[in-house]
Amino acid sequence: MDFASIVSPTAVAKYGEDFKNNPVGTGAFKFVSWTKDSDIVFDRNADYWGGPVYLDRLILKVIPDATSRWLALQKGEVDLIDFPSNDDIPAMRSTENIQLIQQAGLNVGYLALNTEKKPFDNKLVRQAMNYAIDQQEIVDGVYGEAGQVAKNPIPPGMWSYNDDIEDYGYNPEKAKELLAQAGYPNGFEMELWAMPVARPYNPDARKVAEIMQAQLVKVGIDAEIVSYEWGTYLDKTDMGEHQSAMLGWTGDNGDPDNFLWVLLSEPAAQLPAGNIALWKNKEFTDLCAKAKVTTDQAERDRLYRAAQEVFHEEAPWVPIAHSVVTVPAMDYVNDFVLYPTGKRVFKHVWLDK
Repeated sequence: MDFASIVSPTAVAKYGEDFKNNPVGTGAFKFVSWTKDSDIVFDRNADYWGGPVYLDRLILKVIPDATSRWLALQKGEVDLIDFPSNDDIPAMRSTENIQLIQQAGLNVGYLALNTEKKPFDNKLVRQAMNYAIDQQEIVDGVYGEAGQVAKNPIPPGMWSYNDDIEDYGYNPEKAKELLAQAGYPNGFEMELWAMPVARPYNPDARKVAEIMQAQLVKVGIDAEIVSYEWGTYLDKTDMGEHQSAMLGWTGDNGDPDNFLWVLLSEPAAQLPAGNIALWKNKEFTDLCAKAKVTTDQAERDRLYRAAQEVFHEEAPWVPIAHSVVTVPAMDYVNDFVLYPTGKRVFKHVWLDK
């Protein structure tokens, strides 16, 4: 996994805290320059140990707006783009000289409910949120053909996915009933934090938040949408400052542990938290802990399926969607392969032009 990569001790000693701005490695490309919020430039590494590299230079450009990225591709200013707007995908598909490289994502987008803050310390309220939010409307309105409604915290293509679990479904009357049982017959006010950036698991969090806001008000919940700069957003959610917050995850290694333990276990709820629902459930954690230490695949499968049942009942999240990852590219781009873990690898890419 990336965080466990071997790095140069000489470079660490030389640069110290500034090591992150002076990368040194043995990869297919050599670092040339980084201009913050503009671009990162790499040149081909003639001494690369892994075979020939076609591209002489690789430039990663920062273009924050999805429509602007698509326009840059059409103009030939770039050769491929990340995170297209789903509204643009039909036009991309019908545009000459454009190819769509697609693959089911190993990801999940979700709304975490902070279980340490009222009213989300009450399971009935968390369940009511799941009934009050219509994920299909969100998928249709934001993800389009590239989305699939989520009901579990792991993607459906991953082993141990528990498809026997019945999704809450959209049922505002049931939501009102549960809110009344929980002591909120007239609903409540809440903050709904929305990410400021596009990610494969959530291409437009602000738009998702606006759809949720319109749905929640129908059951008496008045949601104020809040956002911050991305780094600040992550810092604040890590420290549990939110009442509810959208986030997501793309898997690192293809194992359910990488979702369930990292995002939902009790240890992950210690600040700074990866488990931003701050959900501390011993039954869930024990199931995942047992699955960590057995090599019996069938037993691991059983344990993870049981853990998903606990998650569903306790409802620390409103799962939103899993997305298909799409990379639009010029048709002369060859051998660009999408990695399930979200990596972007260019060492085998070549241009037929």
